[in-house]
Amino acid sequence: MSRSMSMSEHDHRLIVEAESYDWAADIAPVESVEKRLIRSLVGLTATTTLTSIKLTGWAFGTAKEATRQIVQAAAEAAAEAAESANVQSERRAENSNGDGSRTENLRAAMATRTNRKQSVEATLAALRARGDRLLDRSADVTDRDDLHPAYDRILDEIAPDEARILRLLATSGAQPSVDVRTARPFGVGSEMIDEGLSMIGELAGCRHLDRISAYLNNLHRLGLVAFSREPVEADRYQVVEVQPSVIEAVKRAGRSNKIVRRSILLTPFGDDFCHTCFSL
Repeated sequence: MSRSMSMSEHDHRLIVEAESYDWAADIAPVESVEKRLIRSLVGLTATTTLTSIKLTGWAFGTAKEATRQIVQAAAEAAAEAAESANVQSERRAENSNGDGSRTENLRAAMATRTNRKQSVEATLAALRARGDRLLDRSADVTDRDDLHPAYDRILDEIAPDEARILRLLATSGAQPSVDVRTARPFGVGSEMIDEGLSMIGELAGCRHLDRISAYLNNLHRLGLVAFSREPVEADRYQVVEVQPSVIEAVKRAGRSNKIVRRSILLTPFGDDFCHTCFSL
């Protein structure tokens, strides 16, 4: 009896617990899981959509930037091509102008050469005509040519002091001159210190004694004066060798010095010129 009673009480408690059990609380976790699942799916879809939008925007921006760079590169290439075309055009123009200038220069050079050739031929013809006339005059026994035609020109090319030198040489003959050299055995390695030192300027009474060397060179150029290796009388060199210019040259030559005696005189042409043009 007690066992039956206990069983009924047990059943009664089960019934009471069953009636008092909160079935809603037990179902709620299941619904929340579904909601969370739905919310997760919605969030995942939103994230995927946002990511897709961002990727689309990045791709669009990248494509836009790439398009801008391509357009810019194409514009630069077009500008370079245009500039290169302009440069080539200018070069072709310069080349064409240069060809024209070269052609004109060539024509001018050919014309000048032709004119020069004609001028040379005309000059040669004139010289030959003059030469033939001279030959004709030489065959004429009645023609008198006592004066050399160069005398008139020579008088225009000599200075007054040079005329004095010519007069001295014409009246007094060859004049002594000396060269100062360094003395070496057998003359090997001998160096010229000064040359053509003389007293011609003092004896001729020249005004510009510092120009005597230039005067003598000009007279030698005209064929009037010669520098001879032959000395004159030995006693005539004593006065020359004590002149300041000679002493200075000897000092520069040092202890091993050598004085070479020479002379300055008129050429036959110079002698005839002096006797023709000067009252001696």
